[in-house]
Amino acid sequence: MKKYIAEFIGTAVLVLFGCGSAVAANSLAGANGEAVPLALTTLLIAFAFGLSIVAMAYTIGGISGCHINPAVSLGVFIAGKLDKKDFLGYILAQFLGGLFGADLLVLFFGSNASLGTNGFGEASALGTPGGVAFIVEVVLTFVFVLLILNVTSKPEYSNIAGLVIGLTLTLIHILGIPFTGTSVNPARSFGPALLAGGTALRQVWLFIVAPLAGAALAGLCFTKFLNAEEAPAEAGEPEEAKAE
Repeated sequence: MKKYIAEFIGTAVLVLFGCGSAVAANSLAGANGEAVPLALTTLLIAFAFGLSIVAMAYTIGGISGCHINPAVSLGVFIAGKLDKKDFLGYILAQFLGGLFGADLLVLFFGSNASLGTNGFGEASALGTPGGVAFIVEVVLTFVFVLLILNVTSKPEYSNIAGLVIGLTLTLIHILGIPFTGTSVNPARSFGPALLAGGTALRQVWLFIVAPLAGAALAGLCFTKFLNAEEAPAEAGEPEEAKAE
């Protein structure tokens, strides 16, 4: 149960600080009547998401592994590093955590008009078509989950894994925000979309399906190509020669 509570808390924090930073930046700009450059807000939001991951990795990483993302849990499950019971428990905890984080945003800002939702078409800064948005989310999630599977599979990286993962998420947001707002996380998208309603809720299916597809591809790629045991010595090759 501790693992599920940790995933709930971690996902809520990610939505609260990541999506909350997007809402805050837009609210401040609107209140002051200023046009804030998209490049600046993109960097602010990207670092908010990345630093949220870093903070949670060193808070709950030792308890649950700090997935706080159904796509990550799916990739880890496919890679054989998470059993079915925990996979289902993590998914439920993450979606509930994302919804709770969105609830806190509504409480903080007093409105559900803007909750850092994802979108495509007219809901995208670049007017990204739905098909392109789907591919963007698949590719970004693939890269993110593959990085996580690789860095967490090497004990020598254990002390810096949280930092590496957080910085990678920052990088992914820098590219993805203009296209879709960057999801790569169904729970992060679902909570805000459910409470915001309208276009965000109608489009949220893409930000559930595409990240899961990217994660599944990453899990399969890691399992088939990047998680091989060290190749044994060729037949007849003495161990002494192998060590030299």
